Amino acid sequence: MKRGFPVAILAAMIFLGATPSAFAAEEAVSPITANNLPATPKVPATPVRYAAPAEIVQDIAPRPAVVTSANVSVADDADFSTLDAAVAAQPATLDATDSELECLAIGIYFESKGEPLNGQLAVADVILNRSTSGRFPESVCSVLKQPGQFSFVRGGRLPSVDTAQRAWKTAVAVARVATRDLWDSPAKGALFFHARHVRPNWGKPRLASIGNHIFYR
Repeated sequence: MKRGFPVAILAAMIFLGATPSAFAAEEAVSPITANNLPATPKVPATPVRYAAPAEIVQDIAPRPAVVTSANVSVADDADFSTLDAAVAAQPATLDATDSELECLAIGIYFESKGEPLNGQLAVADVILNRSTSGRFPESVCSVLKQPGQFSFVRGGRLPSVDTAQRAWKTAVAVARVATRDLWDSPAKGALFFHARHVRPNWGKPRLASIGNHIFYR
């Protein structure tokens, strides 16, 4: 007996206009899913794009458009159009644990309050430069307390300051600008300065004359 489709099935297929071969082709190209729905075609995977290193992304990220004195922390790489803007952006209060910043502000206050901001910044840089020069003590507080260096220091003790004074708040802000290197000192690299009315004849290279002070390397 030859193999083949049962007569009843063959008759039904002929009646519907289909042939065994056509039926097989339809079944091959249109599989049915378990939910009796056409299978979802596969979508090619999206190509992976190159991701820049994190440090590059951070470097090109836009900086805040507005910086105010209310910000406790000012970005070290913030851009300022003037020294006045840089100073105005700094908090005018001190953390009680930051003795070095407090000493620097005290030095600025007693040596240059009333001077223009660039003169106060230059004084701050002299103190900081000494602390890293290897020729003077290695901390800001010790630089100020070194015998015979700053006339406002008596017996190795720093005087107290009226912290309500506007000049003190300015000194704190200038100290922050100097320690964060947010603005270049007009007497860059200076290690010494004196008032204009003094004639010490140091024989040192003169760098700048700012306000009431002359600065030397």
